[in-house]
Order: sequence, then structure tokens, then C-alpha cells
Amino acid sequence: MMKPGRPFVIVMLSLWAWSFASATALAADVERPTDSRPLFQCQPFTGEESFTHGVEGPACDKDGNLYAVNFEKQQTIGRVTRDGKGELWVTLPGESTGNGIRFDKQGQMYVADYVGHNVLKIDPITREIQVHAHNPEMNQPNDLTIAMDGTLYASDPNWGASTGQIWRIATDGTIQRVAQDMGTTNGIELSPDGRTLYVNESVQRNVWAFPVLADGRLGEKRLVRQFEDHGFDGMRCDVDGNLYITRHGKGTVVKMSPEGEILQEIDTLGLHPTNICFGGLDGRTAYVTEAQHRRIVTFRVDRPALEWQRWH
Repeated sequence: MMKPGRPFVIVMLSLWAWSFASATALAADVERPTDSRPLFQCQPFTGEESFTHGVEGPACDKDGNLYAVNFEKQQTIGRVTRDGKGELWVTLPGESTGNGIRFDKQGQMYVADYVGHNVLKIDPITREIQVHAHNPEMNQPNDLTIAMDGTLYASDPNWGASTGQIWRIATDGTIQRVAQDMGTTNGIELSPDGRTLYVNESVQRNVWAFPVLADGRLGEKRLVRQFEDHGFDGMRCDVDGNLYITRHGKGTVVKMSPEGEILQEIDTLGLHPTNICFGGLDGRTAYVTEAQHRRIVTFRVDRPALEWQRWH
């Protein structure tokens, strides 16, 4: 039996729920991405010479800010807002010089320091910089990829000898060499399920796939594709497992399936694209560091990036 006054309460609760749902839908509609630029067509994002010739390592935080190394001068990291406005964010200590950048799920930044043979860790709030991992047997830590549990993998080329290796770095900074006797290891990325590690070799123009074993070590590599010309640099993955690879010297980014099929090739408005990351409101905006004009360029893609999916 319904007590007096209860219908009024039920009606009011229903109205409140409807209002809340409507407001939520409205907010979602307001925040819905409206970027309707044509796909795979590149345009400048920052001004020319806003970075040095060493512009590298783009990475987006969960708020959509873009970070890249060597902003205005070497040994720095710059932050660029969504509208392309850059500022000096940190200056690295000593002789440390950054290359690849990655963020973990907690928002901590990791930077490959190829001069100091380190992987640095930077707190985004305090901007405190510390050495997360160091090994004197590292050549020049180049690029990074990060697993869901926070484990890092670092490519480590020896450019003079055209050789390279790969390091696994645990969350406590413990470092382990998991591949050696390779070519010039450069771009590095994990598949969406974390079971495959992709690594490219710049000089040899190979893209390799390693199975990731249960203990984090790597199994026997297989060749995904060898390219006939031009070098490689950075490499990132979308949610479908397709790889976006910068073609240094050719001035393009190729979108390649996990089986090695070329799906797209995008002109980067400069001959020396160095690395790539993804961000934007929907994870479908690519940012490419381009060394010829010392700037960052951008283009839209058809599917969200793996990094963005992990953040959201």
C-alpha cells in the first residue's frame, strides 16, 4: 500500500533522473569531437623552427597536451597546447638529451636519454626529474613503448656500427637486455593485446615482430616486412593493430597492417619525419615531429590510437 506523499517523491525523482540524463547527454554532445578535416592530409601544427633539428619523441597526456623534445634549444622538453601554442616545459639536467617519450597510466612521463644512457622519469605536477633506469651498456636509448602494467621496452641503436639491441625496464627500474645482435633498432611498439613487440631497423629497413613471453622476455622474431628504400624512425599502433611508421628521408608516414600490407602513405610536408604519436578529443589526430623544418605537423586518421584508448 502506497503511503501519502510517495507519488510526489517518485515523480520528483523521475524528473531529477531525466534532467540528469539530459544534462549528461548535452555535455557529451558538447564534448563530441567536431574535427572534420579530411583524413590522411597533413598540415603544419607548430611554426617552422619552433624546435631544433633534434625534434623527437612526441607524446600526448590525458588532457591532450602534446610534448616533444628539444623545444627551441637542445636538452629541453616543450609542451604544445591543442591550438599549437608551445612553451618550454623542462630543461633536462647535465648533458641529458631526450628522444622518445611515453606516459604511464598514472601520468608519469618517461624519456629516453640517449646521451646519459638513461631512461628518465618526470613528475608532471612537480616537474621533478629522476633517473628511472641506467645501464652503461646502453648505446643510445632511442624510443620507448609501455605495457599496460607499466613495463617499458626501449630500442637502443649503435649508429656507428649499424647494430642495436632492446631493453626491458620493470616498473622498479630494473633493466634487462631482451634482444641483441640486431640492426639499428629504432621505432618500437606493442600490439593492442600486449603479446607482440614490433621493432624497426632504420638502416636495414626491416620491421620485426617478437612474441612477448609470460615473464616479459621476447621469443623468436619474425620479419613483418622489409622496405626497399629510405630509413625508419618512430612507430605507433592504432586500436586495430595497424602500425604508423615514419619514413625518414622519404618524407612520409606509412600505415601498415600487422601482416605487412601498406594501407596508406601520408606526405609529412618535409623529408625528415622523426616520430609520431596520437591524441585529440577522439584519439584520431596524429602528430609528427619533422626535422627538416624543425616543427610538428598533424593529420587525421580513421581509427583511434592505442595510447588514447588506454587513457580513456
